[in-house]
Amino acid sequence: MEALPLLFFLAILISLLFGYPVSFTLGGVSIIVGLIIFGTEYFNLLPLRIWGIMSNYILLAVPLFIFMGVMLEKSGIAEELLETMALLFGKLKGGLAISVLVVGAMLGASTGIVGATVVTMGVLSLPVMLKRGYEEKSATGIILASGTLGQIIPPSIILVLLGSVLNIPVGDLFIAAVIPGLLLVLLFFIWIVVQTKLKPKALPAMPDAELKKFIGKEKYKRIINAFILPFILVVTVLGSIFAGVASPTEAAAIGALGASILTIIKRRFNLPTLKAVMLKTTTITSMVFMILVGAAAFGLVFRGLHGDRYLADLILTANFEPYQFLILAMLVIFICGFFIDFIEITFIVVPVIAPIFHSFEMNILWLGILIAMNLQTSFLTPPFGFSIFYLKGVAPKEITTTQLYKGVIPYVVIQLLALLLIATIPMLTLWLPEFLGG
Repeated sequence: MEALPLLFFLAILISLLFGYPVSFTLGGVSIIVGLIIFGTEYFNLLPLRIWGIMSNYILLAVPLFIFMGVMLEKSGIAEELLETMALLFGKLKGGLAISVLVVGAMLGASTGIVGATVVTMGVLSLPVMLKRGYEEKSATGIILASGTLGQIIPPSIILVLLGSVLNIPVGDLFIAAVIPGLLLVLLFFIWIVVQTKLKPKALPAMPDAELKKFIGKEKYKRIINAFILPFILVVTVLGSIFAGVASPTEAAAIGALGASILTIIKRRFNLPTLKAVMLKTTTITSMVFMILVGAAAFGLVFRGLHGDRYLADLILTANFEPYQFLILAMLVIFICGFFIDFIEITFIVVPVIAPIFHSFEMNILWLGILIAMNLQTSFLTPPFGFSIFYLKGVAPKEITTTQLYKGVIPYVVIQLLALLLIATIPMLTLWLPEFLGG
């Protein structure tokens, strides 16, 4: 009987590895197991769980942030940012790579949608980087890594979902993620500089003929036009949260409205655009919430089988120290990231390990950022790194999957280094929330 929770958990994971849709796997296997073990009484409890998800005010931020990101994708802001940054840093070796990093960070702070960011930067910057003589793996590596920054730099959908699962305020998670997000950007920047020293020909500067077009008043006008609008949006959304003026859900609504206004200013707003944005938002949101419903069914059965108690007893009898268990949990999440999506990990693995961390009386806010940083690597780790698939879909035919894997490995190592720094220096996460709270 004690092995039932473990067998149930393994059945879910194996079904996912066979490629079955996540939401239907979670929900379908859970309902079948629930019926076999608990009978029809199981269905008396499940609707209450689903209603709890549908009426969760915090989760309303998910479709709003998705709408904001998709609308910004249609506004052309990303394109302007990339072009301007490329010219601004063009004199430097690795200037194009630095520009991709800066734009990735800014898009992360204003959209938070990895797929949109990677595809946009892949379409706009990868052909230019290859034309300028960039090494394939260096060019693709920085695009892939920069595209994932939206998962740790707030506002982030991962942080919204983790806040719901870990039962901690999303606003606190947003504040706590600022310094770790900037730390990751700094580490990526250092790696670009190191590459320019080790392999100068792999990341060349832009030709002088192109840079001469970007001088005088025109230069400053383009910089201001490219920066000012997304900067205002980021300050409005995050500033309203950090100042305590708006909740994350209210700030998401402000962001959705702001993105629409920016698209109007750019003269890209029309009925077909609005229809496309709403359709994509509905599709992504439906996928997320179907997984949430499946996760609710999974959680109900797992707790009904006393799986949470079984795991807690297993950890306690193994005499794990808190930090030993932390290392084990981070390793499990990292390995899961090779095979399954961050949403699946958030709703399958995190609810299982969270009660154990509570029993160890560890700081859950710090833990949430550690998990978010770890989940970010799932976009980059082969064989199923989603960012790799996104970029492969828009990359020139000469770019092979092997080159994408090689390009991304250094950035996975850097993310693990950042994870280690945050784990060993908790104040990197906790200082800003304490400072603003104090």
